[in-house]
Amino acid sequence: MKIVRSNILPILIMTVLNSFAGSDFYTPDVDLKALSASAEADAGLPNVLIIGDSISIGYTPGVVERLAGTANVRRPDANCGDTRQGLRMLERWLGDTRWDVIHFNWGLHDLCYRHPDAKVYGNRDKVNGTISVDPKQYALNLEALVQQLKTKGATLIWASTTVVPEGEAGRFVGDDIKYNAIAAEIMERHGIAINDLHALSDTFPPALFTKSGDVHFTRTGSDKLAEQVAEAIRSALDARAGMNEDMGAHFKSSPAD
Repeated sequence: MKIVRSNILPILIMTVLNSFAGSDFYTPDVDLKALSASAEADAGLPNVLIIGDSISIGYTPGVVERLAGTANVRRPDANCGDTRQGLRMLERWLGDTRWDVIHFNWGLHDLCYRHPDAKVYGNRDKVNGTISVDPKQYALNLEALVQQLKTKGATLIWASTTVVPEGEAGRFVGDDIKYNAIAAEIMERHGIAINDLHALSDTFPPALFTKSGDVHFTRTGSDKLAEQVAEAIRSALDARAGMNEDMGAHFKSSPAD
């Protein structure tokens, strides 16, 4: 499909400027490059927004590639961090674009324990640290974020939080399941589809993680996530197009007043 250049369609400019200088939300260097992954916008295509942490940054290039010619795929030029950061920044990330599909996640940064004196990246320390966002507050924050997202008229897809491996310095194995259960209850109540990336990542062998005890994935691991994300988005776009066609047919067949 020919790509049409347009200065009319508002888009998020994806650059790899020093976006993470002083950030509390660690992103591996290899994933920082993924923030520049976007095709030229085509005003005739639907718009897709990906919101999430460094895991989503890692899989965004694969989604852009798989949906080329099908949708304009964008994400904020930042690690979207935890739900507190989401509440602060969501309106800016949404901007003025009319989004057709929004694929979103918060979780790994919420359930992370941190201590200012910890030596590992992100000041992670589940022994001496403090939980970033406890489960009760996570539920409240996520509910508020969902309410805000629902006002935009987009089809929403929740991506479950990926697996916490054994030996993670700032996260307890099992908290991923606990926080995902909280999120699932909220999504089910709002009728939001769930893309179960946790189930997928839980099948990954150690070779698909960047290193032992790390939540981040290799390029191969991220690409496997991208495949499932792209399929979930494609299905949502197809369903949305089908609904629009049905509505158009209904109006055409309705008798004139």
